[in-house]
Amino acid sequence: MNPLHGGNVIQIDFEKGNGLIPVIIQDAASGQVLMLGYMNRESWEETLKTGKVTFWSRSRQKLWLKGETSGHVQVVREIYLDCDGDALLFKVDQIGGAACHTGYQSCFHYRREEGEWKIQGKKIFDPEEVYKK
Repeated sequence: MNPLHGGNVIQIDFEKGNGLIPVIIQDAASGQVLMLGYMNRESWEETLKTGKVTFWSRSRQKLWLKGETSGHVQVVREIYLDCDGDALLFKVDQIGGAACHTGYQSCFHYRREEGEWKIQGKKIFDPEEVYKK
């Protein structure tokens, strides 16, 4: 499906992914990719309303405001839609410096080097302290 309907009306195609679309989150200042999440129409509308990224949690089957427990919210600066209308890119201000629930700045903190996965970067926070689980 082409996201252009009727000439210039652009729509997100939530149907292609059974109601969910992948969302790439990128730091607006540094350009670093922070994470990948999923949105449905409801989380998309909540994000637009609040200006803070809200995902659909596939594991919990409910809306999830990024940072609702940790305080490390993502404030939307720019939004991009891909050419097929089924994936989004958000450029955000990452409050608190860490996007990953494991405490790292980025969820993509494992790098493949010489046949092994190695951690890149340092922990910004201790998840046991923040989430008290």
